[in-house]
Amino acid sequence: MRQTEKYPVDGPNALWQIYQTVSKWKAMRNFIWIQITRYSPSLRLKNWIYRRVLGMTVGEHSAFALMVMVDVFFPERIYIGSNTIIGYNTTILAHEYLTKEYRLGDVRIGSHVMVGANTTILPGVTIGDHAIIGAGSVVHKDVAPNSFVAGNPMQVIRSGSA
Repeated sequence: MRQTEKYPVDGPNALWQIYQTVSKWKAMRNFIWIQITRYSPSLRLKNWIYRRVLGMTVGEHSAFALMVMVDVFFPERIYIGSNTIIGYNTTILAHEYLTKEYRLGDVRIGSHVMVGANTTILPGVTIGDHAIIGAGSVVHKDVAPNSFVAGNPMQVIRSGSA
């Protein structure tokens, strides 16, 4: 089950009210740095930016492929373990703005996890150690350690022991 905090809004939809929840300067700054990481071939540079500039927790030897898009507004709510691979063009969100509310949730990705290309990870999700996420998946709920999940909607293909 996703763990998100819900904040109701009055008036126009929550996205129209975004700069009441996050500074536009923070959003612009983060967007520029995230674009640098998306195109950079250097894993060391990417991890340095994620840790030191964006405030993410990223374990040793974790690798982000080209075009990975982390949350622009709340990257500090993303935690990634060691020796994890985030595949090409994956999106990791820690927020969602809806018509009558917005939600925030930490994203926790364990160690030795493989996230396939073009995956979307929604806010409030925990992915356990040694899990495998198939390419093109939408991770809308927690993934148990040592599991293999894939699809949209995400389905458990294999669970249990390593």
